[in-house]
Amino acid sequence: MVTTTHESEPLARELAAAAVAERLAACAQVYPIGSVYRWAGAVEQAEEWRVDFKTLAELADGLAEFVTERHSYQTPELLVVPVLGGSAAYLDWLRTETAGSA
Repeated sequence: MVTTTHESEPLARELAAAAVAERLAACAQVYPIGSVYRWAGAVEQAEEWRVDFKTLAELADGLAEFVTERHSYQTPELLVVPVLGGSAAYLDWLRTETAGSA
């Protein structure tokens, strides 16, 4: 799974749809979050939109590059989270929906 945050729902959904269309992810979940973080020496708070991309380990680097190239943040959150398991049916679906990606 690859995760990032975005400043607005429309931008988050656009990024999610683009990654799924390119078969870099089989699914992307978009939801609002509240973030507290340090930036430029100050503690900041913001309402953001989190995007969790469901993808294969071998596609994570390409997806990360795709997200970084299209992101509006100077330093976007970009985390690759290993998936240790899941239902066989879901993992098969994930492989099918990402087949043919770059």
